Parts: sequence; structure tokens; C-alpha cells
Amino acid sequence: MSWILTEDHLEDLARGAAVLGTGGGGDPYVGRLLVREAIREHGPVTVLDPEDLDDDALVIPTAQMGAPTVVHEKLPNGAEPELALRALEKRLGAKADATMPIECGGINSMIPLVVGARLGLPVVDADGMGRAFPELQMETFGVYGVPGSPMGIAGERGETTVIDTGADNRRMEWLARGITIRLGGVAHIAEYSMSGADVKRTAVPRTLSLALSVGRAIRLAREENADPVAALATALSDTLYPHLRVLFRGKVSDVERRTEEGFARGRAAVVSFEGDHKLEILFQNENLVALVDGEVRCLVPDLICVLEAESAEPITTETLRYGQRVTVVGISTPPLMRTPEALATFGPAAFGLPHDFVPVEVAS
Repeated sequence: MSWILTEDHLEDLARGAAVLGTGGGGDPYVGRLLVREAIREHGPVTVLDPEDLDDDALVIPTAQMGAPTVVHEKLPNGAEPELALRALEKRLGAKADATMPIECGGINSMIPLVVGARLGLPVVDADGMGRAFPELQMETFGVYGVPGSPMGIAGERGETTVIDTGADNRRMEWLARGITIRLGGVAHIAEYSMSGADVKRTAVPRTLSLALSVGRAIRLAREENADPVAALATALSDTLYPHLRVLFRGKVSDVERRTEEGFARGRAAVVSFEGDHKLEILFQNENLVALVDGEVRCLVPDLICVLEAESAEPITTETLRYGQRVTVVGISTPPLMRTPEALATFGPAAFGLPHDFVPVEVAS
């Protein structure tokens, strides 16, 4: 069902998107402020259910690209994704009928809402990752046959360019990453233009609605002095993400983080409150693998979410700090993201991890 998004939805939506973003997807606070200002100036946004899309509608997803660590120092002004969309429309010779997120994440669930408010476009309630991934070829759109390019890119000073690598989404990522680095580490993009029929065939459906319900469930549990992690599990139980498993509880004891080649890469260590067990998380913008005492408990594409221990507020990879008390949970991804084709694109081997994928609900 399609619905109208207003300013009142934004806090819950940003929180839920940050959970689904599994540590990445950008700063949820920045994203929420951008959408708030766009709605105040231009009015609310129509969130369009994928089944309400005309099959021949032109949908152009929009997003932010770059290392999350850089966004803290280079806040967008809100016009950049609109410029990227316009550049791509000019190349295509057609106007978008709707925009859509490419991923779940604190800011990248929000960027299309900014575009929707500013341009009066509906935003499709779906995305191409079902979580956040660090590279542009890692999308269900591409897995199931939609080419990512031509692709529009815009910078903070009004620069725009279009790159076209045909069906080679990996080369699109490589070129776009280089341009993003030269724009200062952050750019805004429009890519994977597709028909409404392709959206229905390739996208992970209703992830904006899911993010809203997840964020709301956590907030209401806190207000009622209930367990927010249990509320999160209940909120997910009858969705495409039905399995939540608590992987670890403890205190962050070490964080190693560096910004290189346009990504935030590193690792975090968490020690149990009793001090006798250790969790290690490796990340590239997003959390990729969680090992407890050296044994894999959850790995990509399943979600690894670091939550503040008492409130279940999601903690992104760029805000992990020594001494934080955390609960780390693993969440199962939809079947669309666990096919052999999907795992070849964004499973463990795609990140150079020496592990075979094992679903979080059956991992040791």
C-alpha cells in the first residue's frame, strides 16, 4: 500500500534504516535533517508501493556515494542528488516518473526522499540491496539483469558527469569511485534506471516501510521500559527478514578504522562483560563478518548490527568507539539475496573473506 511520508515519520525511519544498514549507508542524523528541511520547504513525499507502479514507468534510483567517515566533514546541501538525476535524465532523453533507494542505510534511505520532496516525485518503497553494501555492483538490480549505467554523478560545487560502461557494473563502480575520491570523498549519484516491471522483478520490496516499523518498534519498547531487542525481533518475525539472533553482548575494547580508496575499512573488537569471550567484526563501510572466539557467527550478506546495549540504538561503523556497551545481533536476509547469483556478487568471496556463506539462523 502506498502512503504519505511526513516529518513525523523521520526519527523512526532513520533509526530503522540504520539498523538495516548494518553499520553503513551513511549518518542517519544527517539524512533525517536533510529530509526534514526538504519536506518543510516542499511538502510531504508519496511512498509508492512497488505493486502500484506502472510497468512502463521510468524509475531512477538516487543515493550518496563515498566513505561514511568523510560525510561528517562534508555535509551535503541537498541539491546534489537532484543534479545527478537531472544529468542522467538528460542523457536518457526522458524524465523520471519516480526515484528509489539503492540500499537501506541511515542516509541512503533518505536521499531519494530529499529528491522526491524537492522534485515532487514519488519514492518507490523498495531498494536494491536489502541492507547496505560498499560497492555499486552489489545490487539485486544488477544480479538480476539491470545494468547500472549510464550513471549520473554530482559534486558539492555543482559538477556533474555521466559515465557509461554498458553492462559492466564493476567497471562503473571503479570509475565512479575514482571520480568520488576526486570530488573530495563524497558524491551523489543516479544509476540503475529501470522500468516499473524491472523494479517488481529485481528489487527488495517495502524496505522503507520495514525501516519505519523497525524504528518504531525500538522506540515504543523503550518508552514502555520493555526489551528493545526483543521488540526488534518481533517486528522482523513476519517479514522477509524473519530470523534475529543475538550474537554477543559486551564492551568495545578496540577499533581500528582507516579511510582508503573511498571506503572506511577496519575492524572492531568487543569483549564480553565477564571478560572471557571476544567478538571481532571486520567492516568495509558495512559490517561483513562477526567472529566469536574465532568462529564465524554471522557474515555477509546477512546483517550484522551493533546496537547500544540499553537502548538498541544502532551504531554505525564510523561512530564505533572504545568503551561503548553493545549488543550485536545477526539478522537473516531475504531469499532474493541468498541465491547463487546473489552470493557471487555480494557474498563472502566478493569481499575476499575465506568463509563459505552459512545462514545466521543455522550458524554455530
